[in-house]
Amino acid sequence: MTQAQDARSDVATIPKPVPVPWWRRRPVAVVAYLLGVGAWLLVAGPPLHPIGIVVVFCWVWLATIAWNIHLPARDHLGFLRDWWLPTALLVAYMYSRSLADELGLPVHVTPAIRFDEWMFGGTLPTAALQDSWCGEPCRWASHGAWYDTVFAVVYYSYFVVGLSVAIVLWLRNRSSWLAYLRRFIGLNLVALVGYVVFPLAPPWWASEAGYLDEPVERITVRGLDNLGLYSERLELGPYLPTGNPVAAMPSLHTATAMLVALYGITRLRHPARWLLLAYPALMSLTLVYTGEHYVIDVLAGYAVAGLVMLAASAWERWRSGPSGDPAPEST
Repeated sequence: MTQAQDARSDVATIPKPVPVPWWRRRPVAVVAYLLGVGAWLLVAGPPLHPIGIVVVFCWVWLATIAWNIHLPARDHLGFLRDWWLPTALLVAYMYSRSLADELGLPVHVTPAIRFDEWMFGGTLPTAALQDSWCGEPCRWASHGAWYDTVFAVVYYSYFVVGLSVAIVLWLRNRSSWLAYLRRFIGLNLVALVGYVVFPLAPPWWASEAGYLDEPVERITVRGLDNLGLYSERLELGPYLPTGNPVAAMPSLHTATAMLVALYGITRLRHPARWLLLAYPALMSLTLVYTGEHYVIDVLAGYAVAGLVMLAASAWERWRSGPSGDPAPEST
């Protein structure tokens, strides 16, 4: 046997590396992603700055990469292709919210107070809930009870749940993703019109301005200390460049929670799908208790979510034509 043949024989006996199957790589990638996001939240807190939506979408993109870690890099670039326009629209929405506070339109304060008092026999629900549950001292920086932590998590879930549903649909069914996304974007645009046309001050604002007989505190972040997220870092002021202290009508937190529930109820067939309504119900209680919204804002959020669902369904039926077959979707 020649020297060349000996070399080829030695090479042939070296075992080739066996690639790790995707179902083993995915758990590792997902755990690493969750640890990374958790570390970010502990160090920097939620992304409340003006470009926070961009940070959230980067998190979302990384989540899709972790889930589909076995796919080549070019496939992950499809996320940018499909999501750049929705991201741009949501960023434009966030910066446009301040229009309601800059156009010089009168800020409405007392109509919502009078409606809630009329609806509850002369009692303002927010003041009654804080009087019963908040304790003394009832301030955003004071230590909250276990249910304050639940309410804080529910409040911040608004920034995650709506987009998370969209991401899951994008990974599983692009037609369903497009249907949901047009409802989600439409909801934000309808809410924006409400903020511009009818600027309404929330309960905490009315209390600070002296419109309420009983004090109402903005205690949205109260209870996050129990999770190691310190309130002094997360104090929610009306002073972010993309924020608006009088964008209360309708409640977009409630509307988004109801949209997610209604979309799931209309698409799922399992009897347990009706349990999804617990999410907007808990969100509504959170917003009223923490001083973020009146009951009338919550009811308006329900109405807007229902109208957007009906309008989108009607448009889709019209677009499908007489045959009932949906027109081809494009991404």
